[in-house]
Amino acid sequence: MDIKSKNQEFIQKIENNRFLKDKRDFLVNGQHPEILVICCSDSRVIPEEILSSSLGEIFVIRTAGNVINEGELATISYAINHLHINHILVMGHTHCGAIHSVIHNESLPYLDPIAKRIKHNIGDISNEREASQINAKKEAQYIKEKFPEYKGKIEYQIYDIETSLLTK
Repeated sequence: MDIKSKNQEFIQKIENNRFLKDKRDFLVNGQHPEILVICCSDSRVIPEEILSSSLGEIFVIRTAGNVINEGELATISYAINHLHINHILVMGHTHCGAIHSVIHNESLPYLDPIAKRIKHNIGDISNEREASQINAKKEAQYIKEKFPEYKGKIEYQIYDIETSLLTK
């Protein structure tokens, strides 16, 4: 991938769209996203596209298996306390490589903290779709436990790679 040419395509897209240009110019002074989405790093899972959103509308945390560890907790705290996010979505997905690796006991370098968290969440579940659902649900519950003072909405959804549908 040629990074510079891709960036030029993005710039042209913005320059040729008055709405996007105005929005970008407005966002120079700060962001006010409506929702925090915690999702997998999987390249097929693009929350801005899945939720049909534009610049500045979604604050995103991407991590393998949509797992929440220390760094993610700090980012969630920032979203809640600084950006005043009032909606948090944990978005799992079908065909997740991290879930697959845990279910099949595949060891990958540096995956241990993520694998341990997923294993804690899913236990002995061997159905990958069900495991993705349980993992996302437990991560949403974990946010509720870590931020009991948070009054906004916390939910989870599963993005189906095959149909593009979000469901529980």
